[in-house]
Amino acid sequence: MDLKSKKIRIALMIVLAIIALLTYRIVSNIMASNELAKKSSVKADIAVPLGMPEIKSIQRELRFSGSLDPVWQADVSSKVDGHVEKILVDEGSFVSAGQRLAQLEEADTSAALMSARGNFLDAETSLAKANDDLNRYEKLYERGAISEQSLATYRFAKDNAYGKYEAAKGNYEAARSKSDGASIVTPRDGIVAKRYYQEGYYAKAGTPLFNIVDISSLSAKINIPEGYIDGVVVGSKVKFTIPSLNNKVVDGTVTKVSPMASTSSRSFEAEVSIANPNNQIRGGIYADAVVQMEPKNNVLVIPLSAIVMRDDQRTVYVIENGIAVRRVIMVGYIGDGEVEVLSGISKEDTIITGGQNKVREGSKIAQGDKGNN
Repeated sequence: MDLKSKKIRIALMIVLAIIALLTYRIVSNIMASNELAKKSSVKADIAVPLGMPEIKSIQRELRFSGSLDPVWQADVSSKVDGHVEKILVDEGSFVSAGQRLAQLEEADTSAALMSARGNFLDAETSLAKANDDLNRYEKLYERGAISEQSLATYRFAKDNAYGKYEAAKGNYEAARSKSDGASIVTPRDGIVAKRYYQEGYYAKAGTPLFNIVDISSLSAKINIPEGYIDGVVVGSKVKFTIPSLNNKVVDGTVTKVSPMASTSSRSFEAEVSIANPNNQIRGGIYADAVVQMEPKNNVLVIPLSAIVMRDDQRTVYVIENGIAVRRVIMVGYIGDGEVEVLSGISKEDTIITGGQNKVREGSKIAQGDKGNN
């Protein structure tokens, strides 16, 4: 055997030795992994807190936040054109219904009113004379002293006078309304929230001059979710907490509930009213509120901690023969750490109330004492 063949043989033996060693290592690792898998498959049951649903009554609450707005507010405008001659109230002043807020110049409106009144009085006199003439000539006609054609002339004169009287009366009332419109008055009790212009401003008819608000009563709008509407009725009590007034608490009452739900949000709009007789609470102030809803009796309740969200569904783990089984549930009211269950489980079921991060579908669960945790 030459030297070259000997080297090839030695190299081949080394390669075979390496392959044998690698094969041994691979087989050993596979056997060790299988043994580990067997050991892990025989692990101890998982210990998690368990509980059972309860049948009980729940006192429900609906919480919301928002602003307390005046029940009534309005801009008071000028009815006629004219320069603002006098401003009679300041911002923040309390005003009563019918009180004058400002006065426009009356020179033009007064002259127009006097002219219209003169024309009305003249038309009134002419109508009275036409009535007297007609009455007198009707008597002459009855005695045969005048013809029917002559009587018709006086009837026409009376109708013509009546038409002029009505026209003059309308012009007079319009002129009087314009004259009255020079006085800007508030239609309702309230507070002057805003004065838009000063004396000397030329106001066009319809121009807002003041904003008046009535804060003797405030209101808040709330949206009641569809699942809660059975517990909110007209007359339901509401507690408002106002952070900016040192957490002052005031009482309110639900005064309106919409008969129809919003198609987009599936919620019902309701209005809550608050009496504010001393105007202590400013309009537009922020407040937190709690609606005391009607209680629900004899409902199935579980702890909120038992809920596990999966694919946007509320689920719980129920123990069946020591195995964790996931169930989808339908819920009603949720609050104070409790959940009303409408369907999916019964009061006889044992459920996992915590530690669900250690549990998978089919996990063996250690059976111990059951409590409503």
